[in-house]
Amino acid sequence: MKSTATTKSRLTSLTEDISIIPEDAPYRSRLHFLFAQIEKEFEQLYLENLNLQDKLENATTSTKESLTPYEQRSVAGGVSGALVATGSGGVSLAATPATPSAPLGDEIGASLLAAASSTHKSLKAKLSSATGGSKVKASNKIKAQTSRIVSSFKAQTVVSSVVREFSGHKDGIWQVDAKVGQPIIGTASADHTACIWEIESGRCLLQYQGHAGSVNSIKFHQHRDLVLTGSGDGTAHIWQAAVNWEQPKKGHSSEEELDDSDGQLEDRDRVDTLRTPLCEFSGPGGHLSVIVAADWLSSMDQIITGSWDRTAILWDVETAQPLQPLTGHDHELTHVSAHPTQRLVVTASRDTTFRLWDFRDPIPAVSVFQGHTETVTSSVFARDDKVVSGSDDRTIKVWELRNMRSALATIRTDSSVNRLAVSTTGIIAIPHDNRQIRLFDLNGQRVARLPRTSRQGHRRMVSSVAWAEEPLLNCDLFSCGFDRRVFGWSIVLPKDN
Repeated sequence: MKSTATTKSRLTSLTEDISIIPEDAPYRSRLHFLFAQIEKEFEQLYLENLNLQDKLENATTSTKESLTPYEQRSVAGGVSGALVATGSGGVSLAATPATPSAPLGDEIGASLLAAASSTHKSLKAKLSSATGGSKVKASNKIKAQTSRIVSSFKAQTVVSSVVREFSGHKDGIWQVDAKVGQPIIGTASADHTACIWEIESGRCLLQYQGHAGSVNSIKFHQHRDLVLTGSGDGTAHIWQAAVNWEQPKKGHSSEEELDDSDGQLEDRDRVDTLRTPLCEFSGPGGHLSVIVAADWLSSMDQIITGSWDRTAILWDVETAQPLQPLTGHDHELTHVSAHPTQRLVVTASRDTTFRLWDFRDPIPAVSVFQGHTETVTSSVFARDDKVVSGSDDRTIKVWELRNMRSALATIRTDSSVNRLAVSTTGIIAIPHDNRQIRLFDLNGQRVARLPRTSRQGHRRMVSSVAWAEEPLLNCDLFSCGFDRRVFGWSIVLPKDN
């Protein structure tokens, strides 16, 4: 009865899988009933096959007792040619005819053939009448959905791999940013520091130690060697990112490299440090709590900061004075982002909304985007006047600036979304709490999932990602997480392939 148990388990599994597809309970119960009937038919077929085998064995035994040895061999050859035991305990009919010297074998084979044929026809008729048109419809629906899934996988020709790794922070890393036109990246960490890294060597060129709390965000100036950071100490700093490219490039022979390995590690650990900012944004009119994010406006003469005090503030860079507070969110802010070419800003909050602030007119206009059910963790601008938002409700939504009522596309995932990024070509990189990084396009179509194994990928939450506008030493995307590591990814998209 082992084959019967196997058949039952497979049919039960199939029933469970198909029951997920319909949404109405009556349809599911109908399918359960139909497959139960199929199980009964298979059980009856199995019992009939057992009876046939018993009859065959009895007939063969009685025939052998009454036939000569030569006739016994003939009959055995005819019967074995006509009947073949199947793996499921049934009997299948073969095309090998019985020999002319075995008339009894012909009679047995003919009778068994007729019995098996009638059983097969009866089973086929019962199954077709039991399942009816509903089974055909369900089968066609499953095939259509499967074909769409398979076709989507056939188009996946994305090649991705880790090509650089940066390590040195002593606590989790909140954000990573890539510098336009230079082979460097910046990181903001909960260890109260921000670091500038050389992509080619993976070493830290400069460490900023001016904050008294966790450094929660980092952004490069588009044209100058300046960096903007926001911190848990309630301040935002602008500091000079002047790096020393020459250290520590010393010539060593192979023997010296082996003998002085400890010394080389110490040289690698020695980095330039900076403690004094060029400009600090705090004081009267400033934030009363943690600054979670900060960004440069497109003109680069103003910055925007967001805080747990439920406000965002527009600052003047030259005077370090607040120009305008942005109020309206009901809970703490989680992210702020500025448009790369226009005076537009989006702020995200734990109140499940994000807001668009338009500073192109003397009196700023504000639009509220509602659509998420939990904290909006990030919102960034994309090409073609779109905004992409990510949330703890495990969805990513693509919006059009002119239509804030409904999203153009919704991407549903299996984990909370952190600070995402959109490339200039319209590819959304999505970092997750479950250590995964996924790529989607602005239409909501999946592009790829970056590989994560015991040897590559993050081991804890991925907190932020950043695209390089142009590949920096084969690095197209950078990611950071609370495993204290930063990865540089090489990603070859289908059209590049």
